[in-house]
Order: sequence, then C-alpha cells, then structure tokens
Amino acid sequence: MKAMVLRGLRDLRHDREPLALVELPEPVPGPGEVLVRVSACGVCHTDLDVIEGRTPPARLPLIPGHQVVGRVAVSGAGASSHREGERVGIAWIYGACGTCARCRSGRENLCPEFRATGRDADGGYAEYMVVRGDFAIPIPDAIGDLEAAPLLCAGAIGWRALRLAGLADGGAIGLIGFGASGHLVLRAVRRRFPRARAHVFSRTAGERAFALELGAAWAGDFGEAPPELLDCAIDTTPAWAPVVAGLRALRPGGRLVVNAIRKEEADKAALAALDYPRDLWLEKELVSVANITRADVAEFLAFAVSAGIRPEVESYPLAEANRALLDVKERRIRGAKVLRP
Repeated sequence: MKAMVLRGLRDLRHDREPLALVELPEPVPGPGEVLVRVSACGVCHTDLDVIEGRTPPARLPLIPGHQVVGRVAVSGAGASSHREGERVGIAWIYGACGTCARCRSGRENLCPEFRATGRDADGGYAEYMVVRGDFAIPIPDAIGDLEAAPLLCAGAIGWRALRLAGLADGGAIGLIGFGASGHLVLRAVRRRFPRARAHVFSRTAGERAFALELGAAWAGDFGEAPPELLDCAIDTTPAWAPVVAGLRALRPGGRLVVNAIRKEEADKAALAALDYPRDLWLEKELVSVANITRADVAEFLAFAVSAGIRPEVESYPLAEANRALLDVKERRIRGAKVLRP
C-alpha cells in the first residue's frame, strides 16, 4: 500500500516536505481489529503538532492522520461488530482501557491509557489502516466521505467544547480562532441556537470574511472588543494572548473553554497581561477540553445529519499531503483540508 510516512520530527518552517511517500505492506488486523480501506483522511493542525514534536509521536516511523473515513476490508478474529464493506470513521481516540473509573463514567477521553490515532498508532495518511473494531464508528449514509472526515475531529471536538461552554439560545458566544473546528462550531451554533449571536476572532481578514459569510454576528482581530460582552467563548488557538483577551470579553459568570492540545511556551509571557479584577473575577470560569470520546463523535455525526451541517472542504491527493500540511501551517484555510488516498 502507499502511505505518507514521518521518519523523524520536522520543522515545516525549514523542511517543506516532512512526509515521504512510500510503499509498505498492507497491515494485517489482529484479534478484535479491523482492516479499513481508507477513502478520505482530514488534515488537522494537531497533525502539525505531531510532526513538529509539540505532541510527539510514540514511535517513529509513523503514519499520521486521525480523521479517517473508509470501509471495512477484513475483520480479525473476534471483531464481529462490523460487516465487510461497512463504512466507518476513525477519530483521534484510537483506544482506551475501558475499565478505569474514567472510562466507566463515560470519560474515556481522560483514560490514562488513552491512545491517539496518528500519534500513538499509525493513522490514515495511507491506503489502509487497522484499528480495534469497537473504535471504528459507523458513518451515516447521508454524509459523503470527504465531508465526513473533518466531522470526526474538528467537528466532534468542537461539539464537545460547545457543550462545555454552556451556551443558551439567545446568548452570545465568542469563537477565538477560525479554522476547521471554528467553522463547524459556527454552523452548529446557527442550527442549534438560532437566536444566539456568534462573535468570531481571527488574525486573518479572509477567515473573518468567511465567518461573516457563515452568519457570524461580528468578526474582528484578536484583542478587538466585540460589540457585547460574551456569555461564553471557545479558544482554538495555540497561543496565550487570545485567552487573556477572551476572558476580558466575558460577562460576569461567563466561561471560556480552551480547545487546544497545547499552548506555545514562547507566548507564556502574555499571561502577565492578565488583570485579575478585570479579566477573571466575578466568577468567570476557564476550563479545557481534552480529546474526545466515541460518544462525542457519534452524537455529532447524528446532529450533522439532522441539522444539514456539512464542512467546506478542499481535497488533495494522498501524495500531496505535504502541500496540505503547509496550507494549514500558513493559514491558507477556508474550511477543512482532506486527503484522498
């Protein structure tokens, strides 16, 4: 099979082709696993964090990619939950123990044995991959392969963050950063909370214009004051300065959800600008979202079908994965990037 492989950590500022296209043996599913023939794989900013070492891979070489759509080709011994040819999705959650207190309480995203697709195990930048059958999630027929891929991470993690934010219909929410996840959250807000007002913060004029096209009530640069105080906000940036600005924009009792797998150490000095009585006092809350559960993915897929939510997608052949990664890195983003193996 063909696969785009990471052989060593790379800095895309200096290495424009971090992945190599190679021919590998087709993987063989073990007990409880299924072999999936990949038809689409989303390209996520977290893939950059893996490749550049901010969320380092468990091993090298590695096949990245964690927004995978495909069809079951072969089932290993005991993997009876999927039929051959069934279309499934593989998200960031590649595995969890299933027995710890967190797993038993429905918080498998916090399991100490959580494994991530495309970081702790080979992912979907390939023609085939294997996964435990119970972590392959059925994809509704109403959603096409390319559209489904971004829903598995950008959509599902955004959905989890939106639930944590506690937005009520008629309220005001801030979306700080407007990449693949932000544009799906905005669509979800517009469908689920039709009287709510979404205020988008982005450093690029193109993303701000795109947000207004999708129905944002306002769009401005980081640090600009929105036209009203916010009931809640979701930050998807890798920086600290937008967090401080987001707290400042909250009304008393508001909540800011940080939906980012890491924050830049070099930007930590921005926290010195936090003014406690102005930015955090009066019961403002700061919480984080970590990973996703299989239930998050299934719930968001069902909502996307019922609400008619589809991502805006730009697709690339598998061999052009490096170009797609650079487009994400350099903020040439309008919606989501998806590879076609």
